[in-house]
Amino acid sequence: MDNAGGTPQDVIVPPVEGVAGGGTAYGWNDGGLHGSNPLKGSIDPSEVPTADLVHVWCMPSTANVGPQEVPRHLEPVNLLAARNERESVQIAIRPKVSWSSSGNAGIVQIQCTDLSSPSGDRLVVGQSITFRKVVSILGVPDALVPLDHPVCQIGLVPGETTAVWVSIDVPSVQPPGQYEGEFIVTAIKAESESQSQCLSKAEKHRLYTGLRACLDTVEPIEGKPLDEVVERVKSATTSLRKILLSASFSEFFSDNGPVDMMDEDAISNLSVRVKLSLTVWDFILPATPSLPAVFGISDTVIEDRFGVEHGSDEWYEALEQHFKWLLQYRISPYFCRWGDSMRVLTYTCPWPADHWKSDEYLSDPRLAAYAVPYNQAVSGNDAAKDYLQKEIEILRTKSHWKKAYFYLWDEPLNLEQYDSVRNMASEIHAYAPDARVLTTYYCGPSDAPLAPTPFEAFVKVPKFLRPHTQIYCTSEWVLGNREDLVKDIISELQPENGEEWWTYVCMGPSDPHPNWHLGMRGTQHRAVMWRVWKEGGTGFLYWGANCYEKATVPSAEIRFRRGLPPGDGVLFYPGEVFSSSSQPVASLRLERILSGLQDIEYLKFYTSRYGRDKGLSLLEKTGVYLGPERYTLEHMPIDVMRGEIFNTCRPIHE
Repeated sequence: MDNAGGTPQDVIVPPVEGVAGGGTAYGWNDGGLHGSNPLKGSIDPSEVPTADLVHVWCMPSTANVGPQEVPRHLEPVNLLAARNERESVQIAIRPKVSWSSSGNAGIVQIQCTDLSSPSGDRLVVGQSITFRKVVSILGVPDALVPLDHPVCQIGLVPGETTAVWVSIDVPSVQPPGQYEGEFIVTAIKAESESQSQCLSKAEKHRLYTGLRACLDTVEPIEGKPLDEVVERVKSATTSLRKILLSASFSEFFSDNGPVDMMDEDAISNLSVRVKLSLTVWDFILPATPSLPAVFGISDTVIEDRFGVEHGSDEWYEALEQHFKWLLQYRISPYFCRWGDSMRVLTYTCPWPADHWKSDEYLSDPRLAAYAVPYNQAVSGNDAAKDYLQKEIEILRTKSHWKKAYFYLWDEPLNLEQYDSVRNMASEIHAYAPDARVLTTYYCGPSDAPLAPTPFEAFVKVPKFLRPHTQIYCTSEWVLGNREDLVKDIISELQPENGEEWWTYVCMGPSDPHPNWHLGMRGTQHRAVMWRVWKEGGTGFLYWGANCYEKATVPSAEIRFRRGLPPGDGVLFYPGEVFSSSSQPVASLRLERILSGLQDIEYLKFYTSRYGRDKGLSLLEKTGVYLGPERYTLEHMPIDVMRGEIFNTCRPIHE
């Protein structure tokens, strides 16, 4: 950036609204930072305090920190976490001037110390502490791309804010106490990113492998359909761009390459140091989530994008990777594929019940509920009916059978579809009278009205489906802002006979109601679970976490499905889109889902001590959540609520 003739880095940038009115304007006010910039001529970051080159400040995990986020004053970070909980914060960085001769403003080196307590206990960087770069999707901050530990480099763009998402995972055995550490930001010369002017053999091999992969992607295009050719070319282009932006070419342009640790004295004298303080308290979040949150993963999307054949060894490996990765988010995954008229095949474990892998999957304590397939997930020799009977007979002997459910049809609309649910459920209950069938719905059968008005018909669905459904899973969209209608739904259920009320969100409800669409406020994302807890639902379903448009190469551009709100059905991204890693990349929204599920554990713990009425009162008096259109837009009330639970529920000796 050319700073001659003015100081654009000191201009207060107005907020830019997100897709649904939240987005990058979160928490903006006119109290930005002004000041003169005395730097002149060429700048050597090894001789200038980093604070003179960049703004550094902290933002809560509910903030959507976009490129136009304005600087704030830097304050220490104070976090509270239970054991077996993840807490996150964002470090925002914005260049005041440019010190690089390349197209970017400059390079900053980022590192974090371990967090340690006075008694010598530690939370170790790279294990308990991780950091990820916030990357915008459709102009809205969402993807969390992993960075190297314990030190990495990031290229800053002139006039833009970059955010780093810092997560602290507290092990369940971590001793309670006060943990302290630092997050360190240092401006450096671009040249320091390159470890040597000569490429090592390992680096040459890495470049060769990357270039070879590009060639392998574009070579077999003769005779291929045009859309596949375009996709392959896009994939090769993406891979080539990653190679060009790697550390080997840092003298031309660099961003987030491998680095050497800087000299300690240089760090001490020049760096911006962000103080991190974490209070770990003597409450352990249960390994098995109190609220079953079942989320769909499309197996066909995995098959298409990663080129794995259904039922192959690679297919099982891909599914297992997704299953295990999602468990860290207190989510109980199920794989799914849709048939005609929204009939859906769902299964949590791809192996049959008599396979040793089945117990490994279904006995995992982090799994709160699992889907049993009505038909075989992978075709075999057994007839479908015999297969179902055999599966149920085996699973009923297991201690984890209480977690089982059958999800057969997604949102039946007419009498024929409702009858299909009844018929399949009858067959299941013939083999297992105690089996739980889950049905999602937002209306009664359109061609056989159950009552004079649509809502009354909706309320009568349990009576119509009984005894063929045990988990009545309704759309939050139906309620609108009428939270009082919940009692009408619950009054129709028979909990004494094992009936449950679960809820779900998808295309609706829309802004300002809680949902997980791209561009909604961070508290709006987190409020989905506050709403579940306040309304009294005992479970939650989300239709899809990886349901983007079809692609045939892993690194292909992510496109949201036409006709759906941006982000609907997509909570994580393939790692290959952003780097050479095959590890899925979480969204900000997925992290906020985890935070909401952790909030439920806090509220449940508080309620166990003081009763549900006190829990509801706490949720409301702190201003966290009063209803689907009345919840906090700021982060502070969340900290107040969690702090109150900590102060009233912690053991006296703490």
